[in-house]
Amino acid sequence: MSNPGGRVVLVTGGSRGIGRATAVALAAAGHRVAVCYRADKEGAGETAAAITEAGGEALPLAADVADPAALDGAVKEIESAWGPVQILVNNAGVTRDGLLLRMTDEQWGEVLHTNLDGAFYTIRRVAPGMVRGRFGRIVNIGSASGATGSAGQVNYAAAKAGLLGLTRSVARELASRNVTCNLVAPGPIATAMLEALPEDRQADLAALVPLARLGRPEEVGATVAFLCSEAAGYITGAAIPVDGGLSMGH
Repeated sequence: MSNPGGRVVLVTGGSRGIGRATAVALAAAGHRVAVCYRADKEGAGETAAAITEAGGEALPLAADVADPAALDGAVKEIESAWGPVQILVNNAGVTRDGLLLRMTDEQWGEVLHTNLDGAFYTIRRVAPGMVRGRFGRIVNIGSASGATGSAGQVNYAAAKAGLLGLTRSVARELASRNVTCNLVAPGPIATAMLEALPEDRQADLAALVPLARLGRPEEVGATVAFLCSEAAGYITGAAIPVDGGLSMGH
């Protein structure tokens, strides 16, 4: 199908920040976008409004990606409304920061379960439809910290590093069915999570970046949208940094 307007998209963690920017970018490309959220119903509604404003169709759905049964219910709603998911963006994630020596089992487990297990559950659920349709685009949202490490975030960095192995294994398994799987690794992006930090801390982060500024969610969304496009059909198993040069050489 040459017309991308027929594509059905699922973006997890789509209620704000990078998830919202990605959903809007994909809607602007002519796709129908389902937005999955765990708790932020108001934010998901704002994302849905932004999708509509961009000329797309929106479907907000409440589901925790770390709960396979809830996830299955959400995907069934998409399939009932629009058909099989053809484009998947795994953006859902949490942080539970803490120094290694003080990190609890719960802090470790929750981040791995949501950020890594959740991506696996979502891919496993939608991949059969992609295989049957002989078309699929999967993009996992990693992090520069998955390559460089991050003090105080051993759980988050480990989960994001794990996403790269997941991405490349899925890329190899599904390539023969015209399904691509790539990873986008943002650096420090001006989202609500980062903007909650003190201004001097934000300035310190920007100073680490060769381009000397924080990234914008729209810059990540544009990269994801390209990887989901027809033009990116020969790219799979790639890790694309959107980090102003922060992870250069890693």
